[in-house]
Amino acid sequence: MPDIFGTIIRSILLIIGLFVITKLLGKKQLSSLSFFEYIVGITVGDIAGTLSMDPDLSLRDGIASLIIWSFVPFAISLISLRSRAFRRVVEGKSTTFIEHGNIIEKNMRNEKYSLDELLEQLRKKSVFKVADVEFASLDSNGELSVLLKKEKQPLKYEDISHMTEDDNVPVTLIMDGEIIKENLEKAKLDKKQAVKLIKDKGYEQDNVFYAEIDTNGDINIDLYDEYLRSHFPDFDQI
Repeated sequence: MPDIFGTIIRSILLIIGLFVITKLLGKKQLSSLSFFEYIVGITVGDIAGTLSMDPDLSLRDGIASLIIWSFVPFAISLISLRSRAFRRVVEGKSTTFIEHGNIIEKNMRNEKYSLDELLEQLRKKSVFKVADVEFASLDSNGELSVLLKKEKQPLKYEDISHMTEDDNVPVTLIMDGEIIKENLEKAKLDKKQAVKLIKDKGYEQDNVFYAEIDTNGDINIDLYDEYLRSHFPDFDQI
């Protein structure tokens, strides 16, 4: 009986600990986890399960191990939020598999991704013809993002109300306040022109958290919360 009570107490303590850890690491859907985060989750759960069932293991050492396995990913996530370069090293970046209906075989080989897997993922998104795809990329979480060619996209009201030029993938100009130099050529801009576009909207580059531009030259800007709070006192109440 004492062993049963000990197991119950250890299990309750570890469940509480796991609850605290999940709150600390933040909310993410399982499909949005990176491979590293997925491995960390499995390891933390395995440590907790082993500790709750094996009374011969030191609870103190086990908790120390849990703290380490929780703190390191937490620290990595904080650094990733502040450094795009570090984030790309840890989480990787998206890999283009299809462009203008053409499969980029080299990128698929680099990601160890077979043609069967690609076609299966396309079918899951109701795409049965590679030629219908304008752009498809494998994101860092393993999800395949697909953009159909304009003529293959579902008809929308705005398509009826006015005719536009062929859409293309929006280009990211600024991320975390930094201009993405490799995207300037895609947007047919230089650095001065990109900065001018931001200033024409009434903002400075340092105020911008994220900015993207489409083929029509329309720019979408998302500002840092700190800037919004300083200029709009009621921002937190929105």
